[in-house]
Amino acid sequence: MLRSVSARRLSTFPHTPSPSLRLLSTRAQRVLSALDLPTDTSSPISGVFDGQWRGSGDELVSRCPATGEILGRIKTATMSETREAISASVAASRMIRQMPAPKRGEVVRQMRQALESKVGELGDLISLEMGKIKSEGKGEVQEFIDCCDLATGLSRTMSGRVLPSERPEHVIYEIPNPLGVVGILSAFNFPVAVYLIRHITRNLTIALATGNSTIWKPAPSTPLTSIAVTRLLQPVLEKNGLPGAVAALVCGGVDVGKTLVASEDVPLVSFTGSEKIGKEVGKAVQDRFGKSILELGGNNAVIVDADADLSLALQGVLFAAVGTAGQRCTSTRRLLLHKSISKEFLSRLLPIYDAAQHEPHLIVGDPLEPSSLIGPMHNVAAVEKYEATLKAVTSRGGEILTKRSGRITDGKKALAGGNWVWPTVVKPKKDDPCWKEEVFAPILYVAEFETLEEAIELNNSVPQGLSSSLFTTSVQNMGKWLGPEGSDCGIVNINVGTSGAEIGAGFGGNKSTGWGRESGGDAWKQYVRWSAATVNYSNKLPLAQGVNFGVSTWSGW
Repeated sequence: MLRSVSARRLSTFPHTPSPSLRLLSTRAQRVLSALDLPTDTSSPISGVFDGQWRGSGDELVSRCPATGEILGRIKTATMSETREAISASVAASRMIRQMPAPKRGEVVRQMRQALESKVGELGDLISLEMGKIKSEGKGEVQEFIDCCDLATGLSRTMSGRVLPSERPEHVIYEIPNPLGVVGILSAFNFPVAVYLIRHITRNLTIALATGNSTIWKPAPSTPLTSIAVTRLLQPVLEKNGLPGAVAALVCGGVDVGKTLVASEDVPLVSFTGSEKIGKEVGKAVQDRFGKSILELGGNNAVIVDADADLSLALQGVLFAAVGTAGQRCTSTRRLLLHKSISKEFLSRLLPIYDAAQHEPHLIVGDPLEPSSLIGPMHNVAAVEKYEATLKAVTSRGGEILTKRSGRITDGKKALAGGNWVWPTVVKPKKDDPCWKEEVFAPILYVAEFETLEEAIELNNSVPQGLSSSLFTTSVQNMGKWLGPEGSDCGIVNINVGTSGAEIGAGFGGNKSTGWGRESGGDAWKQYVRWSAATVNYSNKLPLAQGVNFGVSTWSGW
């Protein structure tokens, strides 16, 4: 079922908004006004902040994926403004690194308070501009708040090491110090940019706690959310005597992203996006001997073994496969079913995909309506990719198992102008190339296996290695899955879906996912430079490894 906005006429949302149209729908006006964002789309908003708001580059247009209406026009950074923002961030980094770490933690704690005061409003903006359902939009902000808590605690617990020396009256220290500027790039050139809040969350909070400034280049399709976040953080920085460039913002396109990546004043670049662009970013940063954190493709699999709790597995697969309309980096793309339970599991799964109103079903509708479970695709390019993928897989002999697939075109139900598609389950041929490609869409591929070893081989047979999940009640299977012969992914779950990672553990993937880690665990150690210091507190100078240089020195010196 697709639910339209209740008590609002579809004519409020034109299919193709005219450039001369300036009136926003009531829902959009309410969301933007709550965050003091302009509702007059004829006047562009400044999309550059490094202590002052400006922007004289090309205009970006933010569109609502649910209705197609224009939400705002944003003035981006020119190359000159981007370089100036980088310079301002460098200067700001010298200030924040001099602040004691617990004081930096206090700044992050105050950021938490600012975000918490607008958690519902900011969540609604995410739903409006990105298309996530209401609870997920709010959940994104809650994750930001949780990461602030993590970073605040980290500011009092970051530690180096004290090591014993083989030389008498010597000691060795391993010391972490700030890097300087951390560049945060959210998916430039990537058509479905749903990572925005999560990406800045995991990087900005940890970067500030470790004593770095940040400069954020958000996805071109979601500038309003980035501007709203920056506006919320700006007063916190000012209150604590810190320059705005501690958390700088540069909205823009490819040229802005390339300028950040190439800058030797940005020692660490964190990029979330496609494998293709991530490879270019990694090479460019390495070419200047910089550091990079890459969060790239997912292509995640759920394995449901013969002994699994099928009801539990069904819940896990549904949320991970269709939540965020399949546009999470951790969305389930591949479902691997043991032959003995495959028929029964699909007999439970497919009716939920196909069900109409008055049955247990997936409500596709306005992401701002609390009852909606699936929102729109992020943009038209994502819809086209979804359609092209289904056409290609079926042309190669694949079978669509759901009754519904493709665009939702029923004008009586669909919100006008939106990017709406049906979640779809497909059974491709075993050798179809689709298995190795990640598609950001609610398409779930299904295959069968006979042994756990075969399932693990299928799980590991793709280039990507972000998230994976095994549903089983066997301790032996659990041990195999978690061990050296098990999943090769960065996230290896048991009886939990592939999405919904918590911030306490390091988040990231292996192989072509990029090997980067963000958030908890030891991820903070990537945001500092490490130095080993040997300290001699004696009046002698012995050499290590028993080396004797054999040169006497004049004692009169």
